[in-house]
Amino acid sequence: MRHTNLTRRSFLTATTTTAVALAGCAGNTKINTARVVPRKISPNEKLNIAAIGAGGKGSGDILACHREGENIVALCDVDWVHAATTFEQLPNVAKFKDYRVMLEEMPEIDAVTISTPDHIHAHAAYMAMMMGKGVYVQKPLTHTVAEARLLRETARITGVATQMGNQGRCHDGVRELCEMLWSGVIGQVREAHVWTNRPIWPQGHAYTSVMPAEQVPDTMEWDLWINGAPMRPYNAIYAPKGWRGWWDFGCGALGDMACHIMDPTFSALRLMDVDEYTIELIEEQGNNDQTFPDSSIIKYSFPARAGMIPVDVYWYDGGLMPPHPEGVPEDQRIGSGNNGSYFVGENGYLTAGEYGERPRLLPDERMEGYEKPAQIIPRIPGENPYRNWIQACKGGPEAASNFEYACPFTEMVVFGNLVLRVPGKLEYNAKDMHIKNMPEANRYLSKEYRQGWELPVPSPGLST
Repeated sequence: MRHTNLTRRSFLTATTTTAVALAGCAGNTKINTARVVPRKISPNEKLNIAAIGAGGKGSGDILACHREGENIVALCDVDWVHAATTFEQLPNVAKFKDYRVMLEEMPEIDAVTISTPDHIHAHAAYMAMMMGKGVYVQKPLTHTVAEARLLRETARITGVATQMGNQGRCHDGVRELCEMLWSGVIGQVREAHVWTNRPIWPQGHAYTSVMPAEQVPDTMEWDLWINGAPMRPYNAIYAPKGWRGWWDFGCGALGDMACHIMDPTFSALRLMDVDEYTIELIEEQGNNDQTFPDSSIIKYSFPARAGMIPVDVYWYDGGLMPPHPEGVPEDQRIGSGNNGSYFVGENGYLTAGEYGERPRLLPDERMEGYEKPAQIIPRIPGENPYRNWIQACKGGPEAASNFEYACPFTEMVVFGNLVLRVPGKLEYNAKDMHIKNMPEANRYLSKEYRQGWELPVPSPGLST
């Protein structure tokens, strides 16, 4: 208990430091605090890496770093049964249940992987960055828009190496797709359609109330799992696997898969440069106050960007699919089947798979004899997101999905969920983090945190 209290004080001290600068300020206000200088590590030196979240996806993340030859020095998970396989494969490293204790007691840690439920991402990443640690954070990077702003500014002032775990960002396919679109092969793009078969976890019309209390497993620290979310009784529906569909813990199908499937759209259509756009709920089934819906269609509308006309981006989940491209035979596959995207241009279509792989023109016949344009975007060695991040931690180029890119992308993704909270058409001033036409919706850009777990998130701007 002594260590836990010490760590909580340290956590709150760190958040208070930046809260002074951010309180009451607009969303684009910079954090004004002292720069934390991470330890300089030579390319030939091994990183000391720890895992925050060591079961499930966390196991894959930390073991990938182990395979890259780095030192794995600590594993943290609130449920040691869920993390047992990882513990068995790395038997000689320190083990913790509270990441705050781990970070306090092991100053030798250089970097952490964060593979927890969505509602914990920002808390763990913020504390680690404020202590000078590089961070590899699973997608979606944050639970809210305001948290994405916080992490972007924290990365700027600390200078640590960052990466979001949308691994397709490091693959060649996304780069090939951008080069194809930018070459003008299908002309100006007026629509993009992005879809997924998720959810494949509990949410929707069958889960409209808080689940009944069950006995907390002896191996789990439920209070630590809840983190900054509202306290509720344990139920196996939530943890360790079902949390993604619940508003308090996850970001639904959009948060889970858009950071993969929509990445080519965000990059190729230069959506990072947009100051204002709208979102609109086209269709939903099973939406409620506790969970995300069974299915939904959400429409983003973006204005003209540098050299590009206005474009509408449609998101489909729960098995809903976009219309098959006109003039393309029905037996020709779009995307990778259950997941994918396609672009509607003035002169045809271009489609890609779940991670941006296999970009190709439609109909298939258009690829016969087609020569892809010259490479203008650097490729990632081995298409390996972990190696890409590790090299950044050792002073190399910034990782492909570093927070300067990943935070605005995550913000756009999780902002899409607001239209499930406030159905209609929301007009968003992204520059000032402010919804112009429905002020009551601004509260969903952030959230209230449980006492003792507060974060210094920026407040929505006051522009109208």
